[in-house]
Amino acid sequence: MGMKILLVASEVTPFAKTGGLADVAAALPKALKQLGHDVRIIMPCYRSISQGDVPFRKARKSAEIELGGESLKGFLRQAALADVPVYLVENKYFFGRDYLYGSPEEDYPDNPRRFAFFCRAVLQLLKRMDFRPDVIHCHDWQTALIPIILRAELGDDPFFARTAVVFTIHNLAYQGLFRADALAEMGLSPALFTPDQLEYYGKVNLLKGAILAADVITTVSATYCREIMTPESGCGLEGVLQARADALVGIRNGLDTDEWNPAADRRIFRNYSAKSLAGKHADKLELQRELGLEVSSSVPLIGMVGRMVEQKGIELLISLLPRLGSERLQVAILGTGDRDSMARLQEFKERGVKNISITFGFHDELAPKIFAGSDLFLMPSRFEPCGLSQLIALRYGTVPVVRQTGGLADTIIDVTENPREGNGFSFSAYTADACWDAIQRALAALGDREGWRKIMRRGMSADVSWRQAAGKYEELYRTCLQKRK
Repeated sequence: MGMKILLVASEVTPFAKTGGLADVAAALPKALKQLGHDVRIIMPCYRSISQGDVPFRKARKSAEIELGGESLKGFLRQAALADVPVYLVENKYFFGRDYLYGSPEEDYPDNPRRFAFFCRAVLQLLKRMDFRPDVIHCHDWQTALIPIILRAELGDDPFFARTAVVFTIHNLAYQGLFRADALAEMGLSPALFTPDQLEYYGKVNLLKGAILAADVITTVSATYCREIMTPESGCGLEGVLQARADALVGIRNGLDTDEWNPAADRRIFRNYSAKSLAGKHADKLELQRELGLEVSSSVPLIGMVGRMVEQKGIELLISLLPRLGSERLQVAILGTGDRDSMARLQEFKERGVKNISITFGFHDELAPKIFAGSDLFLMPSRFEPCGLSQLIALRYGTVPVVRQTGGLADTIIDVTENPREGNGFSFSAYTADACWDAIQRALAALGDREGWRKIMRRGMSADVSWRQAAGKYEELYRTCLQKRK
């Protein structure tokens, strides 16, 4: 029997996006819908959405939210994502801004109130909509107040009596950590400011509260699930996670294979498939031409797309650039990141090294071309909860070179260690030398054209869709509901 499932997230593709969370929040509901469930999404209505070209239905619902003695009104707008209804909570003061979470320089100082308003509005509007979810699936700290409020304030509310709450941690490093007086700003009781609830070294930690309040906590890969219970990767919450180990589950994200499909992607130069790879060769030549690189099929091309920040291994990349620049190969880099990393990349770019292309920013048009036109895809991450880029690379026949951590360890099998099943190349030590060794092993394998095509096809034929993950979430939801009865 189908379940009623509400997915709550602060960003959802294509409405608003800063990272992989938005892709997950869009793809998982569609996969659950295909399994026969009544799935709906709710998110904030940011300025970029309200002023964009989203075909809204007329807003019919509203809610009055009390925060710190002030009454604030939220309106509900409705759109759709495929066949999944998408509800957007509108409040122009909180969400009518240029950015989702803050400017490039700093986060908005009233983020606790902004997302407290959002979470409280979600719970009120569910009643106005008369939609009683079997499961509310929350994502990251911006939605953490939902399980907290349901346990601390609405435990006796019959409307939510049989509603289970699943909370997914996409990146433990982002915890919703605020000063102590944020508790009152969010309308929460001072009684919650204790070490066994929201207090964390004198501050309020929303992620901690959600971990303790949710029925089940999930992470986005099995390896990351194990890693975050250790002092090395627990970001200070390893003890809290260990205490809830029985309720902690790792489910690897999937990929929206309708969007990322080299056989049908209109954003790339030429389409191709595992059966017919000729188009990939053309994609490489056209990409080289567009980026101003030497147009040559024989020169290996390494792609890298993503955020240029510490998590993604920017230190390793920057230290490797001189070596890469002196080799008979090419590098195509696309992304943006913190100010210091951008400055260092800009400094290297100004040297005019001819075989390395660096493009700053998020370019929806260029990213697919790099995935399709590159021979190798580099992900030297310090840590990686799941990673979607390596899945896209596999889908496009671009062989990943990754650090063995988190979701990268779960999805990439090293060809050197396992020639029959390998789909990429990996290294474990977080050093430039270890990364360079993996690149060299990949380049050596690239010289064997027939062997390389086998590696490419192995990756392209793997099931990286949401099918398996959605089935695991479905099973998890049913287990939660059984415990609720």
